[in-house]
Amino acid sequence: MDYNKAALEMHETHKGKVGIVSKVEVATRDDLSTAYTPGVAEPCRKIKENPDDVYKYTFKGNMVAVVSNGTAVLGLGDIGPEAGLPVMEGKAVLFKEFGGVDAFPICIDAHDAASVIAACKAIAPTFGGINLEDIKSPECFEIEETLERELDIPVFHDDQHGTAIVVTAALINALRVVGKKMEDVHIVLNGPGAAGTAIIKMLMTAGAKDIIAVDQFGTLYKGCNSAEAHKNWLGEVTNPRQVKGGLKEALEGADVFIGVSKPGILTTELCKTMNKDAIVFAMANPTPEIMPDEAKAGGVRVMATGRSDFPNQVNNVLCFPGLFKGALSVRARDINNEMKLAAAYAIADLITDADRSEENIIPGAFDPRVAEAVANAVAKAARETGVARL
Repeated sequence: MDYNKAALEMHETHKGKVGIVSKVEVATRDDLSTAYTPGVAEPCRKIKENPDDVYKYTFKGNMVAVVSNGTAVLGLGDIGPEAGLPVMEGKAVLFKEFGGVDAFPICIDAHDAASVIAACKAIAPTFGGINLEDIKSPECFEIEETLERELDIPVFHDDQHGTAIVVTAALINALRVVGKKMEDVHIVLNGPGAAGTAIIKMLMTAGAKDIIAVDQFGTLYKGCNSAEAHKNWLGEVTNPRQVKGGLKEALEGADVFIGVSKPGILTTELCKTMNKDAIVFAMANPTPEIMPDEAKAGGVRVMATGRSDFPNQVNNVLCFPGLFKGALSVRARDINNEMKLAAAYAIADLITDADRSEENIIPGAFDPRVAEAVANAVAKAARETGVARL
């Protein structure tokens, strides 16, 4: 199927993918007077008296803003807010279809972090949460950190943490397949940008102790003096053996390779230098760092990609609908590490011991159990960590 052609036809036919649908009928004078003036003044007065009543009388409690400035859209790069809008519409569709969460796409003409932060703070009263999307690094780090600190609703950069949660879920099960433990394995991550950095943080939260990050210049280590601040931080907190060199040196004896980088960077020969029962997650899209048959030829036992036409697809749709559903259900102030880790285990634990195998380490995108399982786990973790308000 030609998905490019089909997408153009879909978007043109429907004039986009989302619209506003009224929850109430306005067919009579009484309907009109209740939905709008004069009746609407009464919920306004109630909210003025008690601002928390905005959750009782409006859509805020189940509405997420999908915010982007179009600076890092898919593999297309900085294409601007208008060109990014089809992606944000699509994200809103996935929120609704997979999690029952209402979402509204908001594409803003703002390149610097301060302007994006100001825009998000200005619209925050309308929404129960903010999903940041396709915002380039390093600005995305400052934007998310500032909004998390200054807003009382959950803020979540899916490109970072959605990816990290699903990768962690997949790795939990991959390690179960090969009989290894998170705290014992040597992990190499290639491409420590926004997603790669979040994956490292998530894996450390999950118990990983030996992670080496590799960028285009080589391994990150103490004193590596990168031009990017987050990479210097990674050099301080990862690479405990202080391995120096490139991907070749990092991979020797490694148990796990995670790629969020570029096609073809991992070879069959490099896979052969990894430890027995190696695990490879090659997530560059549409062409992964190595194709599954090439990895298997190098002795890799468990392989995952970001593609739907291979087994073990690492897909963010397993995470964000249920994550926000759970956070909104308890009116969480934040989405903290405990909630993220709970989401990862909820996804992983849907694959039973009997069903788990080299080619089945993570649920499929259309598994109807996922969103509810994630939502329940996230809500429970929010209550246990004190960020729930219900």
